[in-house]
Amino acid sequence: MDTKSLRRVPFKSQINPLSNKISLSGDTPKIIALLVLSLVMAALFIGYGLTVDNYQYFLSRRVPKVLAMVIAGFAIGIASFCFQTITNNRILTPSIMGFDSLYLLIQVLVVTVFGGLSVMMTNHVINFSISVVMMMGFSLILFLVYFRYSASNIISLLLLGVIFGQLFQSASSFLTMLMDPDEFANVQASMFASFNNIDTELVYWTLPILVFVSVWLFKLHRTLDVYLLDQDNATSLGVDIKRTTRTVLLLSSVLIAISTALIGPIMFFGLLITNLTREWLKTYQHKYLLTACGLMSVATLLTGQWIIEKAFGFETTLSVVINFVGGLYFLFLLLRNKVV
Repeated sequence: MDTKSLRRVPFKSQINPLSNKISLSGDTPKIIALLVLSLVMAALFIGYGLTVDNYQYFLSRRVPKVLAMVIAGFAIGIASFCFQTITNNRILTPSIMGFDSLYLLIQVLVVTVFGGLSVMMTNHVINFSISVVMMMGFSLILFLVYFRYSASNIISLLLLGVIFGQLFQSASSFLTMLMDPDEFANVQASMFASFNNIDTELVYWTLPILVFVSVWLFKLHRTLDVYLLDQDNATSLGVDIKRTTRTVLLLSSVLIAISTALIGPIMFFGLLITNLTREWLKTYQHKYLLTACGLMSVATLLTGQWIIEKAFGFETTLSVVINFVGGLYFLFLLLRNKVV
């Protein structure tokens, strides 16, 4: 293993993936516990306060909302975990690399160029398709730059992503300042994470996409396990690093587009969930880690939103709490691993 790879942020429980000292005996009950918690919270959201007189109205509102949180949570968890694996760094996520800011910039550009009442904005399926295509294009550019100019420098990749994110955010702010107030109202909903104004049509359109992409990533779980041996060792074992990385980047961009289109941007959620999953499961196998990360994301969103609604009476938003806690945890990881 080269000396440069030793300076990367380590995976504590994954230093030697082939070691027989790692036990998987405790993983299955933990995954089942996450599944039970997710099901219980989903049942509470859907069934709380239902009566014979109001069940039709509340079910029509609650089912898409719960389904959107499930889809978004699963998408963020899987995308972030796979992204961290291919970069071999536990502080990198698609959101930190600027994907959320790019999605917002796309929405602003669509309104600026075509208008807020154009079919590209009012038709959520077309709007989502445009966003996915442009985000996949950005992933390809990121892939080319990463391997051509800084193939072994994770810090450069992190800085590049932060710069792109700030560039996209600044461009969005500049265009919104020049925008007509009526047009601005069309993109305002995309700027903040919201769990109450869910697009029902988009929920059912994105569900099959989520299933397809998730299955594809799960099929790569053995290859992702080998990634933990470092890219040089993975190459010597027959892994096509460039092809696999390109595939994971493209699929991650689709999943981030799904989550952002449904609930809006939550910058530090992926960072928080992936690291909690690694602390929860002491294993290197991605077939367990991806499942647990997706379920933990769903359970966290459902539980957090339930507390916000019932305990705090909507006095704050879940995205604010997640970004605050996730931002502190991000700084903690930087200081602990001396990534400067």
